[in-house]
Amino acid sequence: MIVCAIESFEQQLEELQVLLPAHYTELALNQDQVPLSPRYDVYIKNERADALLFVTLRDDGDLVGYFIGFIGPGLHYSTCLTCTMDIFYVRKDKRKGTAGVRMFRFVEAELRRRGVDRWFMGSKVSADASALFRRIGAEKVETYYSKWLGG
Repeated sequence: MIVCAIESFEQQLEELQVLLPAHYTELALNQDQVPLSPRYDVYIKNERADALLFVTLRDDGDLVGYFIGFIGPGLHYSTCLTCTMDIFYVRKDKRKGTAGVRMFRFVEAELRRRGVDRWFMGSKVSADASALFRRIGAEKVETYYSKWLGG
């Protein structure tokens, strides 16, 4: 049975590290130049400051997905409490059905409970999640581009 929960990033880090390589391999840009090397200390610092939301998606206790977002006043709009999604992932074998929608609806309920005013989310062009975002009532507001400048 698939369930969503708010869990501690710090306490679940070891388990999360099992899924991160699959997430990286599937979605990360410039993998030949940029290795997977998360700044876990920054995530933990934000969690301890109550500025990080870590939602898990579990199937019979096994971690099969997650959502990580940062919560705080907007940099340009200090009176607007904002959640900016960092990453989300659902294991490939769990993507059929409504697991992703359920996770995002769970996130939304928690953000509303915390008094968040605005929620930004996005996806890679190569793994477009626009249908999911539209399904939960989000609207397209911005497009990002990337250009590799490194050596």
